[in-house]
Amino acid sequence: MNSKLLGAGTVLALLASVAAMPSASASVPASSAPSAPASPAAAKPLPLGDPGLTETRTTETLQPGVNLTRIVRGAGSPQLPWTVEVSIPGGTGSPDPDAPPAALRDRASAGELAAKLTGAGFAARAEEVTTPAVADFAGGTLGWRVRVGSFDGQAAANAERARLVAAGYAGSAAYTGWDGDPGVRGTWRVDVLTVDPRTFRGGLTASYGPDLENREKTSELAAAAGATAGVNAGFFVLDPKAGAPGDPAGVGVYDGRVLSESVGTRPALVLRDSAHGTSVTRLGWQGSVTARGGALPLDGIDRVPGLIRNCGGTADDTPTALPRHDVTCTDDDEVVAFTEEYGARTPAGDGTEAVLDASGRVAEVRSPRGGPLPAGGTSVQATGEHAAELAALARPGEQLRVHHGLRDDRGRPLATPPGTTVVNGGPELVRDGRTHVTPAADGMVQQGNPSFYYGWMHKRNPRTLAGVDAAGRTVLVTADGRATDSLGLSIPESADVARALGLRDAVNLDGGGSTTMAVGGEVINDPSDAAGERPVGDALLILPKRR
Repeated sequence: MNSKLLGAGTVLALLASVAAMPSASASVPASSAPSAPASPAAAKPLPLGDPGLTETRTTETLQPGVNLTRIVRGAGSPQLPWTVEVSIPGGTGSPDPDAPPAALRDRASAGELAAKLTGAGFAARAEEVTTPAVADFAGGTLGWRVRVGSFDGQAAANAERARLVAAGYAGSAAYTGWDGDPGVRGTWRVDVLTVDPRTFRGGLTASYGPDLENREKTSELAAAAGATAGVNAGFFVLDPKAGAPGDPAGVGVYDGRVLSESVGTRPALVLRDSAHGTSVTRLGWQGSVTARGGALPLDGIDRVPGLIRNCGGTADDTPTALPRHDVTCTDDDEVVAFTEEYGARTPAGDGTEAVLDASGRVAEVRSPRGGPLPAGGTSVQATGEHAAELAALARPGEQLRVHHGLRDDRGRPLATPPGTTVVNGGPELVRDGRTHVTPAADGMVQQGNPSFYYGWMHKRNPRTLAGVDAAGRTVLVTADGRATDSLGLSIPESADVARALGLRDAVNLDGGGSTTMAVGGEVINDPSDAAGERPVGDALLILPKRR
């Protein structure tokens, strides 16, 4: 199974091989009442590849109410070929011949490049890429890609890539099993944590570490909290040019404290400490700063002013107020609130900062902005045209009130008492037991950039998913990827897997190199980054029974 030992004290329920029984799965039911829907350990086979593929499952109980199920599908399947995918510039017939090279282009541009490569002695071909329809995107032809050769291994593909680079072209070696095409034979490796609130007496929470502005590994966050198990959680800032690395790039609520605003109304996973009432909910956010002299609208909380990762902010943001995944929108005129959880110092830069003591009174006005906060204190920063407005409101000794909160997609306030966790995600995968994939609403369909959808949605990648089943059990899922023996999942496949595991509602969390599952503080999956486990913004943690 290519899995790692879980340490002393673990009790594995090893299951009989089903190699001679295609389409069947070995399973051990999770602890549940006889009337409850099947747990992931006993769910139907994963709808990945040929229905006749061998699938094995092993299940162990990590603590009362918490089961880990490890699924391997299609083990030992023949290896698929490697190829080299070439970046395509705009051709002479392209609608935009000056556009930068991309993985997908129009048919004419792809054909022109393939012909040029063939003339230079490369075995090139142009291939049409089609993608399935989902809830808010019609699918169909995404574009055309150009590939060179078919190789038995990565080394041969890399050698051909080097030859292409020497000839003045750009591209990358690619394993064809990652394409997202149906009918391949695997292998897939999926790990599932199930938390049953009827027997669970621990805690279900999220941790961002010592502060929001820095990243930590999932295993480190789990070990620091003494967690039984954990997975990586929401999207976060990675590049310092996009904000503070580690800061959630979307909504974040930790033990009831709202510490990051939403991206538009993208979906989020809402949890309670007891594991009761888990939901996938679309959330919006709104805030204001008020004093006797007036009020200012609040743009965000605990993030670098002017940088809105994944966009989805206000109407004056550039280039859009709509969600746009992996894009950083900008706004020169912002008002952002800060808490002690952000870090040792608030962000420095031009503008005004009103520093508030624990009672909410203005203790200091700083310009330029940036610096430490007093014990129990907060601050409000303003940039651009709002800097003078904040300075006029924030008179020393004056009460400055910061109001903000979350609302669901019906406009109802979301209560966040202590013990509430909310982590960001997207797109939705399953709603009310039906497949409901929403890339257009959540910023993964990007006008004029089909290559983004191709790489992020259509192709197979490591994924982390979460949701709730019909019995109210919280389910956390990781799928390894970017390897020849663990293909990963496309987003439509992620929705199929969520439904096969019995999830009533499900959402995609951060994936790729972030995908990590830790048990007992040790990583049990195979993160895809070459450097190993990636530090992330936050992690979902399952805590042992409280004393």
